[in-house]
Amino acid sequence: MKVIRRRALCVEQGKSGPLYLFTLRADEVMKIAEVARVNRLKTDELIGYQRREVRQHVQEIREYLNGDDVLFPNSLILAITPDVVFKRSRGPENDDGLARAGMLEIPLPTDGEPKPAFIVDGQQRARALAEAERRDLPVPVSAFVAETVAVQRDQFLRVNNARPLPKGLVEELLPAALTPLPAKLAAKRIPAELCELLDTEPESPFYGLIKRPSKHRRGTAVVAAASVIEMVQESIGSPGGCLFPYRNLATSETDFDAIWKTLTVYWRGVKDTFSEAWGRPPHESRLMHGAGIRAMGRLMDKIMMGVDAADPDSVESVSESLERIAPYCHWSAGSWEELRLQWNEVENTARHHKLLANYLIRTYFRTRDVVR
Repeated sequence: MKVIRRRALCVEQGKSGPLYLFTLRADEVMKIAEVARVNRLKTDELIGYQRREVRQHVQEIREYLNGDDVLFPNSLILAITPDVVFKRSRGPENDDGLARAGMLEIPLPTDGEPKPAFIVDGQQRARALAEAERRDLPVPVSAFVAETVAVQRDQFLRVNNARPLPKGLVEELLPAALTPLPAKLAAKRIPAELCELLDTEPESPFYGLIKRPSKHRRGTAVVAAASVIEMVQESIGSPGGCLFPYRNLATSETDFDAIWKTLTVYWRGVKDTFSEAWGRPPHESRLMHGAGIRAMGRLMDKIMMGVDAADPDSVESVSESLERIAPYCHWSAGSWEELRLQWNEVENTARHHKLLANYLIRTYFRTRDVVR
């Protein structure tokens, strides 16, 4: 097998393995590296981790690379397989205590063979380099050994933590991350895991309805994952939330079974009560809209405080509560008179979230007291 040989520095930063610093020619990058774009198998298992290409951004980089004065200082970050071999150069001058010098041998695959590297950061730059006129432009590269996609995915999240990654992509990748994450990502991991379950478990009322980057072609997905995650996160994180008691802040332990039961019982009741509005696109039903999901999540906190989710009749109890407010709800027709909004004028904004949630909660308590 042909190989690309490059002088490299080997840097030991921790127990997870070495980091290799070297250069590649512009026309070599895509020969040895590929992009693992986020997708799903038929079993709904998540594979890959990259966002889809942004053609305009690629074109802008390519135009710059085709210019007369090029400076390309940002390294591509690659995850390489163990097939890539580092051979240390002998001699004390090749080891300064911080890095060891040597030769990196990268297998050059033939047609049909898997490539030995994946692009963790810099997929737009790599594509622009492959299309640039200057084929011999030296490109700085940082690479680490990763045998599994899971390790590559973890590094992808860390590298892009401070950048404006598509929110939906980050939220979909979080449940599959294996190592400890930065605090702001870790706080979203549990809601993201629950969103994953709500979308993929057949007994969930949201089964197959949640829109995510890996499912962008599936026509049945109508609910934004961000809306579901924020609904769960708000209930878990607020002392007044019905999910709050199942999260031990001191030990970080979470009773997933209790949270799962609470979510599925309540939202089954919602699905049964508002069956004509359930599962329709947001432009046809504001129940599946961000405002509807968030507002009904706030109502969940009130209703589920008085419902034992383990009770066999719990779904019926939720439905009874919701049926009392059903005549006052206008998810797909009419107007919310008290809010002075037509049904399709409800927007996915903080103001409308609050207006709709407060209205539903007031109506719930008013109708409940009348029954009593």
